[in-house]
Amino acid sequence: MNKTELVNAIAEKAGLSKADAKGALEATLNAISEALTNNDKVALVGFGTFSVTEKGERTGINPSTKQPIVIPARKVVKFKPGSELADCVK
Repeated sequence: MNKTELVNAIAEKAGLSKADAKGALEATLNAISEALTNNDKVALVGFGTFSVTEKGERTGINPSTKQPIVIPARKVVKFKPGSELADCVK
């Protein structure tokens, strides 16, 4: 499912126009992005939790030259599905 299909599904299930559904989705995604930018956790009960974690510096291998390279430390977004979502997928 891509973003357009998600907007259409939201519009249909919530009884909204496509423009309103798109606005709601954009606002939701912006709010989640802003919270993660501020290192906050976003917990959606029954769906899952988004969080930011630090990955330390590590050594990797350049696949074309086979030489070791240093992969710098960075922040990554982590998602842990909630129990209801996990049960739906099973």
